[in-house]
Amino acid sequence: MERMTRFRAGLLAVLFVAVLCFYSFQLYRLQVVEPGGNTNNITTFETRTRVKAARGNLLDRNGNVLVSNRASYDLTINHFVLTSSDDPNGTLYELVQVCRDQGIEYTDHLPITKEQPFAYTLSEQNTTWQNHFQAFLAYRDHLDSDISAPMLMEKLRDSYDIPEEWSDEDARAVLGLRYELSLRNAVPSLSNYVFADDVDNDTLAAVLELNVPGMNVESSSVREYNTEYAAHILGYVGAMSPEQWEYYKTQDGYSMDALVGQAGFEKAFESYLHGTDGTRVDVVTKDGTLVESYYEVEPQAGQNVQVSIDLALQTVAEQSLASVIEGMRSEDTEQSGWDAQGGAVVAMDVKTGQVLLCGSYPTYDLSNLFEDYSDLMDADLDPLFNRALQGTYPPGSTYKMSMTIAGIDSGQITRWTEIRDLGSFTKYAGFSANCLTYTNTGHTHGYIDCTEALKVSCNYFFYELGDQLEMSVIDETAKGLGLGEATGVELYEELGYRANPETKAALNTGDDARWYRGDQVLASIGQSENRFTPMQLCSYTATIANQGTRYKATFLDRVVSADYTSVVYENTVSVLSRMEISDVAYDAVLTGMKKAASEEGGTAYRVFKDYPVSVAAKTGTAETGIRDHSANGSFVCFAPADDPQIAVVVYGERAGSGSNLAPIAKAVLDAYFGLQDQTDGVFGENKPN
Repeated sequence: MERMTRFRAGLLAVLFVAVLCFYSFQLYRLQVVEPGGNTNNITTFETRTRVKAARGNLLDRNGNVLVSNRASYDLTINHFVLTSSDDPNGTLYELVQVCRDQGIEYTDHLPITKEQPFAYTLSEQNTTWQNHFQAFLAYRDHLDSDISAPMLMEKLRDSYDIPEEWSDEDARAVLGLRYELSLRNAVPSLSNYVFADDVDNDTLAAVLELNVPGMNVESSSVREYNTEYAAHILGYVGAMSPEQWEYYKTQDGYSMDALVGQAGFEKAFESYLHGTDGTRVDVVTKDGTLVESYYEVEPQAGQNVQVSIDLALQTVAEQSLASVIEGMRSEDTEQSGWDAQGGAVVAMDVKTGQVLLCGSYPTYDLSNLFEDYSDLMDADLDPLFNRALQGTYPPGSTYKMSMTIAGIDSGQITRWTEIRDLGSFTKYAGFSANCLTYTNTGHTHGYIDCTEALKVSCNYFFYELGDQLEMSVIDETAKGLGLGEATGVELYEELGYRANPETKAALNTGDDARWYRGDQVLASIGQSENRFTPMQLCSYTATIANQGTRYKATFLDRVVSADYTSVVYENTVSVLSRMEISDVAYDAVLTGMKKAASEEGGTAYRVFKDYPVSVAAKTGTAETGIRDHSANGSFVCFAPADDPQIAVVVYGERAGSGSNLAPIAKAVLDAYFGLQDQTDGVFGENKPN
């Protein structure tokens, strides 16, 4: 008898649990699955709202905030409340009309064109949104996935009771919103529908005046730029492309509509800057009354990235670069650099590889990038082009330090070997190349050694040296110093290429691909096929200053926590390569570069004479092959010469000569060493003593 009683009690318990599960499922179905249809029996409903996490700030090496966030507002719509209202179609129609009148952009993922003839636009969406569309078709009357766009529009008009008198365009607009709302039922994991983000006060007033059922204002944030400089390297954020989503969907903390870094530091340091969004659960009634609200997942703000850039140096460099290039431009075609165009300036910490500044001219206002984008694309001189990292240029005479090292350390010349400057190199039939001094004045430098050749930038000396050396020695030395090699920076950079037979064959066809002895002679003064970025030239200059140790160039200083209380990551010095440079070769290069800046007749003397800090410098002039236009100019230096701390490189398109750019480097050094302004001046290359 007792066993029978236990059996009956157990059976009753099982039946009780089964009934409880049945009613729980029915309640879930009514509250979660079916609110897009009949909601008459539903009293409350749970919705999930994604709470955007603040993105981390970008700061310069001294803690100055470069990019931060400003408070903004998003408009969201609770699909349960809206679809439970008396006239959802009429409400959405009014909302669409206000958006049209006010020019308000809103979110609409329905993959059908907005005007007749209707066609699918699925190819413009990522695979996740395409899958959501298939889920919607299955949820909404089990529509065939092969249904045509026009037929789907007809069925949706009928299914959502869209008035027949509405135009096709009006119906499509409202159906786009009904689609967004229904998706939250077809795909319960989706958070509340964000109708519009970062809305201004006028938009808020216009939309909220409609009293749209279920419309809420959510706090958010958008990027704010706290400097007008460094536009080419700070970068920007934007919506993910379909290809980007395929990657980010595998990463933690990313939703499909998350904004991610698209360029510059924003892209390079995305993994640190990106926060993890939270999820808030709201329990609401049909009329929108909030019954309960709690976080299912707390939002986590992104970390703050401190970059190596010094904002004060960046400001001085960009201002000086713009001033000098604009100052050279003239209608007087006899003036050196009269047709100067773009340019770049880069500075690097010699002992760490940290990039202290990186500027490109012309530039643009990053805070108005999207508004000005079309104009910027059509603007003269391509202001969007980052010349410092992506412009590849012939280095001109700044290449001669590499040649000096190659000559001495291969044993071809000594520190004191003299070569007689004949003015014009005519050793090979059909080929001639002049020293600029000979071209300009008819004079030569006479007998000259390597340090004097660097001081006055004598081309003839290096024509002869280049002809005596093996091309492999020239190429290996340039490579060891970092020319034509990746610098290691976190931003995209062009690699350029070194002049050699392989490069010429790869860049040309037919007879133009043949390597001649004249090519080697021209390569020796930084011409021929030599093409390097200003960033590479800065790494090269710093490597020379370090007697062959090439550090990885980097824009990253450290990463700190969102609340600034702890260091998350500290960047460390990294050596990319080491090339043995003998003390004799190093002394020769250093002496020649110091003479260029400190001795009368040196190509940078007029700018750096009596400068309180010793400077090792080299100017460069590179022919462009464009008739009746100025040559390109390059200028490299490091200081203090005997204990290098900073390397500076300036490049100017059609700047006439590197000496024209020396004042820009001087302005940077003045700011770095805290010096008073010195009297600027220029002195052209290869001028007679």
